Amino acid sequence: MSSDTVPTATTPGRRVRRRTDADLDACVAALAEVHTRDGYPVNWPDRPARWLAPSAQLAAWVAELDGRVVGHAGLSRSEAGDAAAALWSRREGVRADEAAVVGRLFVAPSARGHGLGALLMAQAVTEARERGLHPVLDVVESDAAAVALYERLGWELLDTVEQWWGPGQTVTVRCYAAGS
Repeated sequence: MSSDTVPTATTPGRRVRRRTDADLDACVAALAEVHTRDGYPVNWPDRPARWLAPSAQLAAWVAELDGRVVGHAGLSRSEAGDAAAALWSRREGVRADEAAVVGRLFVAPSARGHGLGALLMAQAVTEARERGLHPVLDVVESDAAAVALYERLGWELLDTVEQWWGPGQTVTVRCYAAGS
């Protein structure tokens, strides 16, 4: 299977493909829906399109439902401060830069229930492994739906840690690594 697209399986009208710059406005609109409903991201970024395309990003994808962009996932190099990568590297006895961080994952509330989150995750895992990297991620502990998805997909909980996100803001996150 190519890392550019994931098969649509049993739900007609759904697909995952590489994100292009032309997709960013639709991604920001979907992200705004997610933020309003679920509080993700916890802190709304000043420049959401730039937030979706961080400098450490290796690849990004969008999920489409009936031709409309409704979801997003990114894969980034591990950087200093990535708790999941640090935990996984200590457990495995390897360098943290042998991990790739799955992030910026969301599906618009109106498009949930079609397996798009799982398709986005599968694409990110495939890409990481094709690059010889091990996928890791962290999620705010209170995001029960995301935690349920990752655990249903077989991701392994590494630990729950406190992260400092800014003045007066400490957040509890669950750190995961993809199963072997």
